Formats: sequence, C-alpha cells, structure tokens
Amino acid sequence: MKGRKGFTLIELMVVILIVGILAAVAVPIMRGRIDSAKWSEGNSAAGAIKSAVRAYIAEKGPNYDYSGIETALDVQATYEALGFSSNDLDGAYFNQGDYTVSNVDASLGQCQVDVSSSADDGPAGTGTLAADGTWTIATD
Repeated sequence: MKGRKGFTLIELMVVILIVGILAAVAVPIMRGRIDSAKWSEGNSAAGAIKSAVRAYIAEKGPNYDYSGIETALDVQATYEALGFSSNDLDGAYFNQGDYTVSNVDASLGQCQVDVSSSADDGPAGTGTLAADGTWTIATD
C-alpha cells in the first residue's frame, strides 16, 4: 500500500483555526501601532514649533508680551512670527491649524504645544508637548 499524500480535512481545519486565532490577536496590536505612528507626526511638528518659540523668545527677550503667539497656528501673524509659512506644518494627519501654542514662559524659554487632528483618518484625542518636554496623548 502506498503512503498517503496530502492533508486530511481535520488537519486543514486545525491550521485555519490557528491562523484565525493569530489574526484575532495581531489586529488590535497593529491598530495601536498605527495610531502611535500617526501621533509621531504630531509630536515631531510640535517639537519644531517649540524650537521656533524658543528662538522667538531669544530674539525678543524676556520682557516682551508673548500673548500674541499663544494661539492656534492657523493665524497668519502667529505662524509668520515663528518663522513658518502657510503650509509648513501640514502633514498626512495634522494641519497647521491643529497646533496651538500656550503657556509661554519667557524666563525659562518654554511653552506648551497642543495637537488635535482635524483629518478624517487622523488619530483621535489630543497630544500635548508640555513645557518640560514630555509628550502625552489624551484620548476621548
């Protein structure tokens, strides 16, 4: 009698079951990584904004009134004062108006940058680059 060739139906069903279980576990993990990658765009642009604010403080000095730059970066006077043009901070998931500068402290050269995506496929929640450099994400 010749040896059997191929797989039985039971063996194929077991393989399909194992692949299904692995997929059910892997999809949520990958979804979290996708959101993390989207937020990295917001974090890097917030860092650029924070550096621009530090340069602006160094240029104007500690006694200047910084309330004019404590707003969203869709205001022309604000983004131009910080050295950006109208579309410099536009990306795949965040637009220039999604960034807001607040809590400018001229004596320490620090500020806070908040980010919320207005894109349809952007990440949910608000990212904050705090004055001390910590990056946090608050989801709704």
